[in-house]
Amino acid sequence: MATAMVNVRLDEQTKRDMSALCDELGLSMSAAFNIFAKTMVRGHRIPFEVTADPFYSAANMRHLERSAAQMDAGMAHAHDLIEE
Repeated sequence: MATAMVNVRLDEQTKRDMSALCDELGLSMSAAFNIFAKTMVRGHRIPFEVTADPFYSAANMRHLERSAAQMDAGMAHAHDLIEE
């Protein structure tokens, strides 16, 4: 079967980390991407869960902004640490 060239952009640290892991596993980066692509095609899905960090949700960011504004306005109060 003929092959096609695909270019992937990664930040330098991710590329170094992936390359090191592939070396440990005895794979080339090309083989790793091929495994990913074939698994994705076979399963008709991304082969892992993709989620967003709820900390950065719009609702939480609004809450944090309100809290920061209250602190800046001197309306916040200190809390004791709860230790168990």
